[in-house]
Amino acid sequence: MLRNAQGDYARSLKLMRDKDPQLSEDGFHLLTLIAADHIDELIQEYRRDGPHRYWLLELIAGAGSPRAFDVLAEALDHEEESYRSRAEGGLRALDTKEARRLLFERGRRTR
Repeated sequence: MLRNAQGDYARSLKLMRDKDPQLSEDGFHLLTLIAADHIDELIQEYRRDGPHRYWLLELIAGAGSPRAFDVLAEALDHEEESYRSRAEGGLRALDTKEARRLLFERGRRTR
């Protein structure tokens, strides 16, 4: 099953949502390998998914795509610290002028 999902966004996402914890972890790992190529889909999933929302944010933050800026900026205000921390890490990794400015404005050291 994993071999069939490798490189396949839809199958990897389905695995990540599996009730079996190991398959869910495997699906997440497979998505880390292709997240940058599917950033728009991941952002859409993040906006509508509940149970896997943090994992989706982790994938988005790790993708290194400037298209992730808006989601990361929103997550910087999330009520949960883990989301804020992941968003900050994603913005630091982007290292764009816009991301650095936002971090500075929020009182987060940029370097």
